[in-house]
Amino acid sequence: MAQNSQGIQTLLEAEKDASKIVTKARQYRVQRLKDARAEAQKEIELLKAEKNKEFASIESTYSGSNDDSFLKINADTDKKIVEISDAYKLNKDLVIARILANVVAVEPK
Repeated sequence: MAQNSQGIQTLLEAEKDASKIVTKARQYRVQRLKDARAEAQKEIELLKAEKNKEFASIESTYSGSNDDSFLKINADTDKKIVEISDAYKLNKDLVIARILANVVAVEPK
């Protein structure tokens, strides 16, 4: 019986050892999953920061050109207004004279 009892004791110790190994493997797997998630989160944050920088760069490039275009359009508009105003001042008297000449010179038919 002692031998039988010793065999059972050996099996129980082997079962405890196997249980410890399985527990360690589970803990290791859980830790690896946590580490992988943390690493993925870091990579996501880095990628997000990089894309935000790219977006800011593109946005500043195009918004700057819009401001330049806006200033150019305003300058062109001011120039056209000055040209039209000068043409008005130059031709105002001539147009008034032609209108008066046609109004005064009525020829009944």
